[in-house]
Amino acid sequence: MNTMSYKGYAARIDYDAEDEIFFGRIAGITDGIGFHADTVADLKAAFHEAVNDYIETCTRIGTDPQKAV
Repeated sequence: MNTMSYKGYAARIDYDAEDEIFFGRIAGITDGIGFHADTVADLKAAFHEAVNDYIETCTRIGTDPQKAV
């Protein structure tokens, strides 16, 4: 399994050969957070952006962001 980590979150990474993109989902939480990109560098940036957006959204709506168990 390929993974990335950022700010205490881990993501599972896969490759879609048909669409020729990398895609990932944050693992260990029930909120569905996904991201994708054409290159590994862009995938890393998209993952960081997804985590940051998730944390900011939770703060804005007054809920605690989930953490993996």
